Amino acid sequence: QVQLVESGGGSVQAGGSLKLSCTASENTSSSRCMGWFRQTPGKEREGVARIWTTGGTFVAESVKGRFTVSRDNAKKTLYLQMNNLQPEDTAKYYCAAGRPGCGLRSSAYDYWGQGTQVTVSS
Repeated sequence: QVQLVESGGGSVQAGGSLKLSCTASENTSSSRCMGWFRQTPGKEREGVARIWTTGGTFVAESVKGRFTVSRDNAKKTLYLQMNNLQPEDTAKYYCAAGRPGCGLRSSAYDYWGQGTQVTVSS
């Protein structure tokens, strides 16, 4: 059972930046794909970015060029650097641990954090 705890959310103005962190209860670097998702009330959870055990990354088209996913294996921590934030980025952000080779479908992930709120004002 992998436990995940997100932090770093908050309120910023459009154009601002935030860096989200997700600390795992165990080292997942060699066994699990890690991902970031976001969700707003009444909408489906949206995949934002993922990083494989190989270190390969992928970000959704909606955030490409603005968001970067990375991981620090020694700290058992996943990051999401978010730059040039826009009001449409407002959501609750979740990190998740999935099976090797996972993409951005939530069904490929087995463990989820509780989420951290990001609010961007115009």
